[in-house]
Amino acid sequence: MSRRGIVRLVQFAMIMLLVGLVALGSAPATSYAAPTINIADARALPPDSTVTLKGTVTVPSGAFESGTFDKGFAIQDKTGGIYVSLPDDLGLNIGDQVEVTGQLADSFGLLILTTSAADVKDKGHGRPVHPQTVATNGLSEATEGLLLTLSGTITQPVVADPPYGYRVFVDDGSGEAQVFVYASTGIDVSVFLPGQHVCVTGFGAQFDTHYELNPRVPGDIQIC
Repeated sequence: MSRRGIVRLVQFAMIMLLVGLVALGSAPATSYAAPTINIADARALPPDSTVTLKGTVTVPSGAFESGTFDKGFAIQDKTGGIYVSLPDDLGLNIGDQVEVTGQLADSFGLLILTTSAADVKDKGHGRPVHPQTVATNGLSEATEGLLLTLSGTITQPVVADPPYGYRVFVDDGSGEAQVFVYASTGIDVSVFLPGQHVCVTGFGAQFDTHYELNPRVPGDIQIC
């Protein structure tokens, strides 16, 4: 099993433990009304803080399930973005508006919000978030949680990391970026070869000690 797989299994156990504690009443409940704050302000708070956030869905429900072992989604407002982890598939799509109450947690470098289905409120549908352009060497803590787009040349053969997904390495001349394609997105990576120029849109993420870009749906990574 790869390092990603081992870490993801540990992550899954931790999330399920937290969900279980909430259900048993051994952890703070998140169903009460809490003041809504900006995502950027929430990101500055310590882990275990309970927050209520509003945002637009940038990653649909369950898109990253093959690696995160949950059916979460991501949201973004004018100040920042964050991944929301929960075990239930709420069927949220890109552009949906939601209000979420949950607890902040560190998922091996990636700040996430853990919650339950009862603490996610549907606020209708709005305009999809437009991705920010970033250089391949520009993935960092500052881009974590944001919808991003980059372009460059594939530098090596696609690396399979089953059953979680695939690693694609892209460089625009500024430095190599890792694009991790979760198998659950349904993206066909067999067409991508070294030397091709690709354009990639996805969620700015961190895994362990490195930053990466996670495409969400077929069409997020294309030869261009």
